[in-house]
Amino acid sequence: MTPTRLPASTPTHPAGAPAERPAAVHQGSLGLVRGTALYIAAVLGTGILVLPGLTASVAGPGSILAVAAVFLLSIPLAGTFAALAARYPDPGGVASYVRRALGNTPARITGYWFYFGVCVGAPVVGVLGAEYIVAVLGVDRSAVGIVGLAILVPPFIANMFGLRVSGTVQLGLTVLLLAVVIGVVAVSFPAADPANFSPFLPHGLGGVGTAISLFLWAFAGWEAGTHIAGEFKNPRRVIPLATGIAVVVVGIAYLLLQIVTVAVLGVDAGNGPVPLISLVSTVAPGVGPIAVAIVAGIVVLGVINVYIGAFGKLGASLGRDGDLPRWLAKGVEDGAVPRRALVVTAVLTALYFVVMAAVGFNLTAFILVHTSCTAAIYAFGMVAAVRILERWSIGWWMAVVASVLTAGMLVLAGPNLAIPAALALAAVAVALVKRGLARRARGRVSLAEPDSTGTPLVKLSEITGTPLIEPVEIRGTPLVEPVEIRGTPLVEPVEIPTPLTRTSSELETS
Repeated sequence: MTPTRLPASTPTHPAGAPAERPAAVHQGSLGLVRGTALYIAAVLGTGILVLPGLTASVAGPGSILAVAAVFLLSIPLAGTFAALAARYPDPGGVASYVRRALGNTPARITGYWFYFGVCVGAPVVGVLGAEYIVAVLGVDRSAVGIVGLAILVPPFIANMFGLRVSGTVQLGLTVLLLAVVIGVVAVSFPAADPANFSPFLPHGLGGVGTAISLFLWAFAGWEAGTHIAGEFKNPRRVIPLATGIAVVVVGIAYLLLQIVTVAVLGVDAGNGPVPLISLVSTVAPGVGPIAVAIVAGIVVLGVINVYIGAFGKLGASLGRDGDLPRWLAKGVEDGAVPRRALVVTAVLTALYFVVMAAVGFNLTAFILVHTSCTAAIYAFGMVAAVRILERWSIGWWMAVVASVLTAGMLVLAGPNLAIPAALALAAVAVALVKRGLARRARGRVSLAEPDSTGTPLVKLSEITGTPLIEPVEIRGTPLVEPVEIRGTPLVEPVEIPTPLTRTSSELETS
């Protein structure tokens, strides 16, 4: 069943938020366990392979403070998205919230940022995982392309069978990921040296600030769940619980990894290709590289699996709302599989992958596209949340705090916002074209007025090729032909069970 959406003219409370409506009944398959697994995988991603060592190199032991700070700062952001997804489960995700609060064009801009901008992150993650696997296994770097493609294919196949299959796969991947994190911490902890915590701030508070900026990448991903909110059995109950559990699990995992990285490696934390290699090699040199290869595979498969499902649902919702071709809308309903949108997503991913291969898999520019679009999406999403969530509620206060945080993220993005700006211009251009076509259509409608003889110049059904209203039949003959707007008839079919007039024979009989 397609989630209902408020029209632009929805009445508002005095506080300015749209009136709450009874929650729709959803037919999704995701419960608390699998839903939590999806959220954990969306956030506890490739950051564990890179960030513990990188932040330790710029902030020393103070990087532990950076992890704790970003963990606390991520709570209002995750809480806001949970409040939105629980109240308004729609495959459009953040774009659907922006549509409610700010209108169609800002919603189209948000959707384009995610579908065409954030989507570049999928091949980035695949290539990143391939780089680690190739390096650990000692294979020539020319194999990165083949390994990267091999990583990208399984998530697409899983999502083609729907969230029931991919959600089960994700549960297994998340369990393995957490098991590896716990195993690395447990194995490495005995080698900890308290002397490595001194000096605690070798690079001052500036180093901690840099580490915080880096860890913002690690704690991003809470918006991905908004696109599959309708796949939950009970969004209002399950999504806040799943988000809360995921926030705690992800925060503890990153914090433990950072403590162990500093305690075991000290000043050498940022010297290796990934800190996990150095960590496990310290106490288990024989199996360390293999373990890292397994971690890389689990992480990238899990992250890509979540995002591919989100991209598929978003593409279908953009088709449903007229922001992309309408044939993409198939599969937008709760529980349905958006296979057409998934195919388009696969094509986009392949194109990005080819471009990456052409530049020798130098990922810096592509990562900046991903992060700048994410920052822009968060900014629009938080503004929308402040407008549509019930004022003074917990979710509303979280949105207010998160709005300030996302403003800071935009400042950090700086010149990298050129890509989101270009996508925004494309969305505005689409809006102008659609308005021009609408004006032309209205001009054609005027031709349907009767001439001096009372005869219309053209048939109503010939104006756009689409009938105007649902047929009303009298004795099997339709009076008029129907028209649909975004798949919804303006007038429902009306049946007239008895004739409007009686024949003379009928009157005599009565």
